[in-house]
Order: sequence, then C-alpha cells, then structure tokens
Amino acid sequence: MLTLNYNIDNIKNFRNTRNYFLNCSDACSLVQSNIPTMNENKLDTNNKLNSISINGPRHYSTSLIAGAVAGTVVDVALFPLDTLKTRLQSQYGFVQSGGFRGIYKGLTPTIIGAPFTAGLFFGTYDGFKNLFPNVSNNTAPLVHLCAGIVGEVVCCTTKVPIEIVKQRRQASPNQESILKIIRNAYANEGVFGFYRGFWTTVMRDVPFSMLQLPIWEYLKKEYRIFTGKPLTTIEVALCGSISGGIAAALTTPIDVTKTQIMLANSAVDQNFSTVFKNIYKNKGLNGLFAGFLPRVVFIMIGGALFFGVYEKTCRQIEDKHKNKI
Repeated sequence: MLTLNYNIDNIKNFRNTRNYFLNCSDACSLVQSNIPTMNENKLDTNNKLNSISINGPRHYSTSLIAGAVAGTVVDVALFPLDTLKTRLQSQYGFVQSGGFRGIYKGLTPTIIGAPFTAGLFFGTYDGFKNLFPNVSNNTAPLVHLCAGIVGEVVCCTTKVPIEIVKQRRQASPNQESILKIIRNAYANEGVFGFYRGFWTTVMRDVPFSMLQLPIWEYLKKEYRIFTGKPLTTIEVALCGSISGGIAAALTTPIDVTKTQIMLANSAVDQNFSTVFKNIYKNKGLNGLFAGFLPRVVFIMIGGALFFGVYEKTCRQIEDKHKNKI
C-alpha cells in the first residue's frame, strides 16, 4: 500500500514538473513571437523620426502670403543694420556714403518690394518641394538645394530693381531722391538699368540658398530626431538663424562685389570679375569682407525672424483653414 501511494505521488510530481516546463516553453515561444513585432515597432518609430520626408506640403497661396509677411517684418525691422552694411561696402567710403546719418533712407522701396520678393521666393520654394512629396533621406537635400536655386532666380526678378533703388538711396553721396534715382537709371540704361547686377545677385543668392536651405532643413530634421517631437516655431527660427549665419559668412565677398556694381553710376567695366579683382587689388581680403560682421549679424537675426514669422504665419493660416472645414 505504501509503495502504491509512493508511486502515485511520483506520477503526480512528474506531471506537475512536465506542466511547469511546458508552460515555460509556451512563455518563451510567446516572447520570441513578440520580438519581431517589438523590433518592427521600434524600426517604424525610428523611420518616422529619421524621415526627412518633405511632409505637410503647403498650398502655394499659404507660402506666398506667409513669405510676404515674413519678408516685410524682417526687412523693416532690420533696415538700419542693412543701411550700415551697404555703406561699409560702398566704394565711396562709409562716411561719404552717409555714415550713421539717415539710416532709414531707402525704406520706401523696401516696404513696397519686400512682400513680392519674399512671397515669390517661398511660394516657389515650397511649390517646387511639393513636386517631390516622398523622397529618401539621401535625395531630400538635393530637392531642397534645387528648390532654393529656383526660388532665388524667380524672386530676383523683383529683388534686383528694388535693391538698386534702395542701395543708391542708402549710400549715394549726392543724397538723391527715389524718383531721381529711378529717372537717372532709366535715362542712362533704360529698363536694363534696373537690372544692373542681376546675375551678380543671382551668383550671390544662389550659393547662399544652396548653403542655407539644406542646412536649415537638416537642422530641423536632426533636432526632431533628438527631441522625438515636432519643432516649435522658436526652434524653426533658431535653425534658420544658424543656417543663415553660416551662409552669410561664406558669401560675403560676393555680396560686396554685388553692392559695388549696383552703386556704380556707370555700367562701364562693371562685370563681376573686374569689380572683384579691383576690390582685392585695392583693399585685399579686408575689402572683400567689408561689412562682414553687420552682414552676419543681420542675417542671423533676420534668419530667426524670417523663418520664425514664416512658420508662425503658415501655421495660423493652416489652422484657420482646418477650422473652416
């Protein structure tokens, strides 16, 4: 009887042990089956954060309006610094060009032209990006670069005439009025007088955008990966400030050359290479980097304001549109 009971107890213990190991085996199988799902979820999250997809395509009118608002705010707010930069770069010298006097001269053409110039740029930039809604991480910088080039060339059609009138008003030793500047430009060279330095401006602004915009987009993407959430308006503005400062520093010699071409009263020997060589010959690297600090500071502050106001305005327009729907 004792032996029988002992055997029965052994059988029960064996069954319990077997069931224990079976349960462990099932648990291990369950964990293993969930590992791919967990890894897939992690990969999906990483892909979303790493994606540099040109997401949230913006309507052309939204970019146009937001760009116009941003451009006007920045150009008006920082106009005095722009005047000082122009006078530092002038071939007439800082003091003869006006020094610290009348730092708001030339503001009128800026107010008129800024909405068209900035609006055209961002409308074209975002419009071009919208042609490529889904691109890889490797291809996206190329799209941003090309969008910036196209945007700059288009906006220069309005920027250059405004710049000529504005800069001659800012730095002319004769203190000419806006109307007189316009009449003289047309009398001397016709319509082409308002496009003096067009290709020099393109040569300055295209490299600038080729540097600034891909860096801006890259910084936004990396910051989003770092924080794991969408950027605020302030963060977008900060990325714009950093990218603008880098681009401004590297393109200062082209900007100095462009300024002197536009300020010249005669078109004789005003091609880019001639003016560039003359500046270097007469003043060396100091001449080519004249106005470096005001330009970099101006564009860093301007970049923060420009991209910040642009982003804020875009979001407000989009929010109003969503509320109507």
